Amino acid sequence: MSTPRMHLGWFTSFRPPVWSSHWTGSDSDSWADGRFHVEMAQALERAGFDYLMLEDSSMVSDIYGGTTEFDLAKAQYAPKHDPVALVPMLAAATSRLGIVTTMSTSFYPPYLLARVVSTLDHMSHGRVGWNVVTSSEDRAAQNFGMDALPPHDERYERAEEFVEAVDALWKSWEPDALVMDKASNTYVDHTKVHDANYVGKFHRTRGPLNTLPMPQGRPVICQAGGSPRGRAFAARNADTIICQAQGLEAMKAYREDVRAMASDAGRDPDSIKILYIVSPVLGETDSEARELDARSREATDGRVHAALAHISAVTGNDLSTMDIDAPPPDLTTNGHRTTLADFLAGSGSSKFNEDGTPKTLRQLAATWSITSVPLVGTPDTVAEQMEDVIDAVGGDGFLMTGRLGRRYYTEVTDGLVPALRRRGLVRDKYAHRQFRDNLLDF
Repeated sequence: MSTPRMHLGWFTSFRPPVWSSHWTGSDSDSWADGRFHVEMAQALERAGFDYLMLEDSSMVSDIYGGTTEFDLAKAQYAPKHDPVALVPMLAAATSRLGIVTTMSTSFYPPYLLARVVSTLDHMSHGRVGWNVVTSSEDRAAQNFGMDALPPHDERYERAEEFVEAVDALWKSWEPDALVMDKASNTYVDHTKVHDANYVGKFHRTRGPLNTLPMPQGRPVICQAGGSPRGRAFAARNADTIICQAQGLEAMKAYREDVRAMASDAGRDPDSIKILYIVSPVLGETDSEARELDARSREATDGRVHAALAHISAVTGNDLSTMDIDAPPPDLTTNGHRTTLADFLAGSGSSKFNEDGTPKTLRQLAATWSITSVPLVGTPDTVAEQMEDVIDAVGGDGFLMTGRLGRRYYTEVTDGLVPALRRRGLVRDKYAHRQFRDNLLDF
């Protein structure tokens, strides 16, 4: 087989799968104990995915309409369980799949995070990743004793220090510190364990860690930098980047920008794998897939309000207070700046109608999406589309997302992935045991 050309990941969270009565195959009765996600992880491993990424948030949002009703009734932001606790279950049920968990630099102390991640890397035999987020919701901050989050760029300044602090802690044990010398009755050579003594503007930690050196040395770092400050942070620190740039030109420009910044920072750009968010719509025929896609894009009240509630939650702007049939006013946020900008720009298409009039809030919500490009058709058609995208943008792969349910993920793992393998685009089997080695294999 030729060298694969695409890395694959899956973007989800520890939350309920599809549960509405008109969707068959609901796993809503087993998600909270982790069984659903375990079976999903096993399917992804059989399909050769690089990793399963578990995003997270720490709030029940009451921004939309000033109440938690929509969020809870539609299971939009809550309920959501802690993904860190799920990692050992996923690791025990798999042997090669990378497992990325989200942990916030705004809420974790560096020592606690460094120790937890080190422990998880041992429990997974070198397959854990850390999705670095600064968090974006004041409601979450208030759950940790803060009135509000720091300003956007300051959060990234804090995150830069945070990564330096945890790196110092992970390096506090030399790789060969564990000796287990029975002759001298010495378990650890104390001369190879050092204080971190990290002191920054926002963080300080003495160290050393009291965990053994990590199998990977350092976890795979995942990041979703979209703003200029976020891109710079990702270029300096990330091993894999979640990208929601929309349209081929924007995707290509994003990749070239990050790779140039990485090179300027003294890193090999090829050591960073950028994965574009997609939600393939698959059917037995191309026409069936197009019909399914058109149906999913209908401007129903449910779709519109779900989009408005989501944008409200991550930006702190209550869009329910605005005229839904008028263009939105100028909006700013201390939260997800890229998400807000993409929403107001028409999600990769245009914020204007064909007659030149600005789109209304309803129109923007009806077409809102975080996906980079549409992928619609049979598995073979979509596989060809994905190859065309990689040819156009240069690499590196795709991060799947969509309705969280067994029906959807098996359409991808058992339908789309075999079509990709027939084209030689993705791996047939893993070449390595550890996450980073598989990520850098091609």
